[in-house]
Amino acid sequence: FWLTLYVFFCRAIALPLSTKLGVKDKQRPKAQPNPMLETFYSTRHKNPEEGELLSLAKQCDLPVRKVEKWFWRRRNMDRPSLSKKFSEACWRFTFYIISFFTGLAVLYNKPWLWDHRECWTGYPQQPLQPSLFWYYMLELSFYWSLVFTLPFDIKRKDFKEQIVHHAATIFLISFSYCGNYIRIGTLVMVIHDASDCFLEPTKIFNYMKWKRTCDSLFMIFSAVFLISRLVIYPYTVLYNTYYYSMEIFQPFFGYYFVNVLLIILQLLHVFWSCLIIHMIYKFILQGTMEKDMRSDTEESDKDEERDKIREKEKNGITYFSNVTRNGYIQRNGSEPLDNRAHLANGHAKER
Repeated sequence: FWLTLYVFFCRAIALPLSTKLGVKDKQRPKAQPNPMLETFYSTRHKNPEEGELLSLAKQCDLPVRKVEKWFWRRRNMDRPSLSKKFSEACWRFTFYIISFFTGLAVLYNKPWLWDHRECWTGYPQQPLQPSLFWYYMLELSFYWSLVFTLPFDIKRKDFKEQIVHHAATIFLISFSYCGNYIRIGTLVMVIHDASDCFLEPTKIFNYMKWKRTCDSLFMIFSAVFLISRLVIYPYTVLYNTYYYSMEIFQPFFGYYFVNVLLIILQLLHVFWSCLIIHMIYKFILQGTMEKDMRSDTEESDKDEERDKIREKEKNGITYFSNVTRNGYIQRNGSEPLDNRAHLANGHAKER
């Protein structure tokens, strides 16, 4: 169901919306068809070493720089477009905002939301209310859909951490449901959704090039994430399951298993918090948010500029290099400028 809804949402809603909001895909130069290089790219790996580049250049009878440029362009052809990123962020934002307010609607009148010891009152004989059941199914089915779409979603730098996060979340939701840890499970879900509601719109405005709005949302997201994941989560969840539960029953397998999963989530929170703090530090120094450290990086821009500079150097259209040790300016590929003048008897003499 979620996969079908995801495809429909992206094609019928998100993509047309991206066009209306001015999200434009970057036109990347395409790699020229080359069966030998394409075979290497598909069967071996996408970023060949220097020795492999030399070997491929000889086999294709091409300069090494052209072979290297071919791989740059080929890799960038596989990178997701801006509209795809926008669509994915819109989809996640739609779910997180619905899930968060659903969680608040379900929990606002529940005693364990305000008194955390109530999570264990009457355990394990705690009735499962229909609202809690559907809230659980909503979250569990969505995270399963994220697992199935991982091969097609945008690959980011924390791809492995995302896999661990999804696996731990699914195990935690499933085991908490089977072990009747429903109350503590609902707290975990609503705490996580709180910060995610600000993360996805931050990405959306970044893709729209609304820098000030993006920077403001990023600071709000950072504050909500750090407070909810490093303060509220450890006290409301970890301390609750580790200490308050011992007032009701003695440790057993479920106690240890749930706590291990919750600690894994906390370690991931610390990892992402370090990335966010680093981005805040850059934001304070530069006055604007740097590119998302989790995002995939595009190589074509800088590499194309570097190629143009090298071509200009070869053609004699040069630029000034650094001042040399002798204190005179030298042009790349030309003679030192001190050949034009020299000191004779303390006077400058022009040749």
